[in-house]
Amino acid sequence: MFKITKFRLLRMLFSLLIMLTTFNQLSAQDQYELNSGWLCMPSAKIKAKGTEISNSSFSLSGWKKAVVPGTVLTTMLENKEVPDPFFGMNNKLIPDIYDTGRDYYTYWFTKEFKEAIPSADGQVWLKFRGINYSCDIYLNGKKVNDQPFKGMYLRKAFNITGLLSKTGTNRLAVIVYPPDEVGNPNGGQGGDGTIAKGVAHQYTAGWDWIRPIRDRNTGIWDKVYIEKTGAVSLDNPHVVTLVPGKRQVSGQQQPAIIKVSAELKNTKTIPVTGNLVYTISGQKVIKQVTLKAGSTTEINFPELSLANPKLWWPAGYGKQDLYPLQISFLEKGTKLSDSQTVNVGIREIQTEWNLTTKSKEILVNGQKIFIKGGNWIISDAMLRFTNARYDTEIRYHRDMNLNLIRIWGGALIERPEFYEACDKYGMLVLQDFWMSGDCNGRWEDPMKLEDQWKRRKYPDDHHLFLESAADMIKMVRNHASLAIWCGGNEITPPDDILIPLRDSILPKLDGTRWFIDYSNSDSMSLNTIGGNGDGPYTIQNVSTFWKDRTFPFNSEVGSVGVGDMESLERFIPKANLVAPVYISPEKREAKGPSEKVDSVWDYHNYLGVGYEQHILPYGKPADVADFAKKAQLVNYDQYRGLMEGFSAHMWEWYTGVIIWKTQNPWTSMRGQMYDYYLDPNACLFGLRSGSEPLHAMYNPVDGMLMVVNNGFQGKQNIMLDARVFDMDGKETSLTKVFCFLDPASTKKVMSVKKIVDDLSAKKGAFLSLQLLDEHKNLLSNNLYWLADSKGTYSGLNELKGSALKANARLLKTGQVEVSLTNAAGGPVSFFNRVSLVDGQTKKRILPVFYDDNYFSILPGADKKIIIDYYPEKGAAMPVVTLTNYVGQEQTIQINP
Repeated sequence: MFKITKFRLLRMLFSLLIMLTTFNQLSAQDQYELNSGWLCMPSAKIKAKGTEISNSSFSLSGWKKAVVPGTVLTTMLENKEVPDPFFGMNNKLIPDIYDTGRDYYTYWFTKEFKEAIPSADGQVWLKFRGINYSCDIYLNGKKVNDQPFKGMYLRKAFNITGLLSKTGTNRLAVIVYPPDEVGNPNGGQGGDGTIAKGVAHQYTAGWDWIRPIRDRNTGIWDKVYIEKTGAVSLDNPHVVTLVPGKRQVSGQQQPAIIKVSAELKNTKTIPVTGNLVYTISGQKVIKQVTLKAGSTTEINFPELSLANPKLWWPAGYGKQDLYPLQISFLEKGTKLSDSQTVNVGIREIQTEWNLTTKSKEILVNGQKIFIKGGNWIISDAMLRFTNARYDTEIRYHRDMNLNLIRIWGGALIERPEFYEACDKYGMLVLQDFWMSGDCNGRWEDPMKLEDQWKRRKYPDDHHLFLESAADMIKMVRNHASLAIWCGGNEITPPDDILIPLRDSILPKLDGTRWFIDYSNSDSMSLNTIGGNGDGPYTIQNVSTFWKDRTFPFNSEVGSVGVGDMESLERFIPKANLVAPVYISPEKREAKGPSEKVDSVWDYHNYLGVGYEQHILPYGKPADVADFAKKAQLVNYDQYRGLMEGFSAHMWEWYTGVIIWKTQNPWTSMRGQMYDYYLDPNACLFGLRSGSEPLHAMYNPVDGMLMVVNNGFQGKQNIMLDARVFDMDGKETSLTKVFCFLDPASTKKVMSVKKIVDDLSAKKGAFLSLQLLDEHKNLLSNNLYWLADSKGTYSGLNELKGSALKANARLLKTGQVEVSLTNAAGGPVSFFNRVSLVDGQTKKRILPVFYDDNYFSILPGADKKIIIDYYPEKGAAMPVVTLTNYVGQEQTIQINP
């Protein structure tokens, strides 16, 4: 008979106890959000003090509903006190804080919540994840913060155990003050620049892609939590993953190294002994610790070697596996005091200097990644952040075949929910700190109040900047997607910020990521051309991207992204839906604009990077709808050409490119692949095509057919099929040739310029490039529309259209497959857009994800489009509309 010794029995019981504790760790951290039931009132209307307001006996009669998390302006909008500032000229109707004074937007916020005084050693914490710009906090008649709480980028936690009401009903009152320096929104980048004196958003004083945010985002703008712990709280866990060597995406993996630490705060007046425990992939690591009375201590675990890990890869290269790592403190080894769960992507970011391009290469798990990125400002200019919007926007970036997002320095360290979406979809992140060349003095600027020397010293409080940076690093450092830190946009921070940030704070708090001192630093991209090191920002002739060498890791290059007619109607009044008119150089006023534009278009930042003469080759727009339709041709061609041109010189001229920019936080017309309302325009799909991991393309300069392979594996027996179609659908085969591609490389195949020029000379033509595998499966499908010998697209104006054979079926809840066939013997079915719409209103449902759009179908060919969407509960089945360039429209019912 098997005999169980007393020692073995105790060990088994202890292991069982740990297992049971671990099972409950996901919910062990008792935390909830205070996100409803808030009331507010302008401070100018309240004479009482915070000690009075936070007392339950103080009447809140007449106080209005508040939006928290949110800003004063979002609350005013919710209460219909101001019009929607994103529509038309409404923003001009809202008083600006520079004119009203700070008191106008200084507000009291109150919230009542239930929380009883905890028993035994229990502790209750009030946590703020962001206020703008300073505040004082009161609870149940007592002041909570004994030190100033100031700065937009600081989290604060307050132990309120001793302040809780004996009745269990508590009243919280917070007075929030706007930034000390609100800046004059005089039309400059960041207005007069003084907004940068604070440690907060710079864009709120206006930029060339946004108008001023009238309250400068004053408010309790991020989440507020109540958290309950034992005597010891666990904060800021830190997980570092090291992946030695050059890894492949599949197959058995060599071990990865896991390094874990956490901060423990002992609230007792006596020492506490216990176990700090974490589990990952079924492995448990335990460290016994003794914490001094009233201390905060960082505890480091010994390194863990994780066998055969599932690695995290950027989008387009592999899966984004994440491991839940559960970390807990058990007082005396048995009593759970606090715990957190961190989702860990096992990967390592490295960099190398490319001697050929003279710029940095980014490597993930030892494999070099050609960076195809987009610049990101902020999800919503009024800080109305939601998980769903973050998820949609990051998915759009993944769907564009991008692999990096850069967070621009005039905004913020993005929220954890943003990073969670990037972890999920495989988007690397280059995160700027809060500097800009415009506000912080890189250039002489007559719009600025102070000279460059003074602006160079912004912000006023360097200690606050460093304190905020340290806190934000702790907040997001565990995310696999975070790849690069950047000191500022187009300028370094002042030395007494830069040096401690670079040499002390980041090495201590992170130490695993590349830091560049500013966004176009020579350490990132050696500037041998002169100028600023980024740009240009206007629409280019597509050939420019192929023939003109720019900066080897260009951090900002791009142009406009006006949406189609339905997009424009969302924010432009009907009377202002007037198409811009190009003004030829000889007819312009001195230093005048190149286009005649309606005032609302101008207010929404159309002028300066407009379409100018680029639409005219398609014919002068007949009206605004025609303009918007032709703008989509320019959009698609521009961003496909941009990414193709950079990819064509991969590792020879370039190691990466980041588009300026891929999204807008308000209803601007500059640099967007989808509009503020999350409706994609043709930019998104042109970029998706040009960024394909495996892609066939045509150099418009020398007529060279090329193939690019972004993957880690070579490709064998790939056939390139190149054909030209005239406007009637007559086909001319150019070549069918097998290609053999090395990993992460481009290959020139052959020049077809003469024959293509000849075939397109009269009316233009379509050039079809397709890649097929050895089983004749279509791998890449790229169609160019080519101008005639005069540089115009005369044939498109004569293009005939016929209805496609179409049907749609519901694959599963929230997913539709549309099948389309173009009859043989006719013309190319050109530039089709499918839209999922409400069956009654015929308005587009948003957001929706199309695996392709603005697509063309060759004669005799068919195509399937997959549509993903989020159906509303109880909503009727939507329908699909299909429009082509000729203007024909079909409505397709969805078969359940």
